[in-house]
Amino acid sequence: MGKRKSGVTQELPERRIAVLADIHGNVLALDAVLDDLERRGGADLTVNLGDSVSGPLWPRETFARLEALNLPTVRGNHDRRVAADPADDTMWPSDVYAQERLTETQRQMLFAQPLTLEIAPGIIAFHARPDHDEKYLADTIVNGQLVRAPLAAIRRRLKTLDPACRIALCGHSHRAELIRVPDGPVIFNPGSIGCPAYEDSTPPAHVSEQGSPHARYGIVTLGSNGQPDRFEAIAVDYDHEAAARQAEQAGRPEWAHALRTGFMPLPG
Repeated sequence: MGKRKSGVTQELPERRIAVLADIHGNVLALDAVLDDLERRGGADLTVNLGDSVSGPLWPRETFARLEALNLPTVRGNHDRRVAADPADDTMWPSDVYAQERLTETQRQMLFAQPLTLEIAPGIIAFHARPDHDEKYLADTIVNGQLVRAPLAAIRRRLKTLDPACRIALCGHSHRAELIRVPDGPVIFNPGSIGCPAYEDSTPPAHVSEQGSPHARYGIVTLGSNGQPDRFEAIAVDYDHEAAARQAEQAGRPEWAHALRTGFMPLPG
């Protein structure tokens, strides 16, 4: 409701929140997203949902760009692994690549990021789930593919979320999603900025595929004066061929294929 002063209704301004997720060391895609956001008028607040540097691309340069921006940021599962896991045969190659190129201080900064953040009243940001950085919230695995999970499963996974939450911002799956949970929050996943497809061999093995090489991000416009909130899932073109060549030089042809197409290579 607008505030009244001298008999005149004053409209409250809208507030825009830009939502970044799953950059995975792709500084070219990140820069394209930041440029696109500026062309759209910018945002009052920009939040980073984690998994910022892991990948065979530009982890050091991506870290530096984000450090300069000083965004409110939550820790993703790969941020934790890059920061704290030993670089042995069990460590994923993308995490090894990033860990080797970051300083100890930078890794400590990654590890110090929180699991959840309330970035505005009733708006909570986290990477995967409110209580876990590596389990899917809105997804399940069917025939080796990530698809939307049943509503009952999503409700169970939200049990640890503050009941006052009306918007839950998450990433992790690299799949853009917008779900209004009945009598619960709106879940918004903007998709991945820097990694449009991946394969996870952890049983049950599966792939996530955005279906195009675009860098994805989101904008949430908080409603004011009785207007509803608005959600935009945005896909931005960028020089994905340069990113693919960088992945090839790092010995990761499957990453190069994903960056060029938004799909994982077919088996065989």
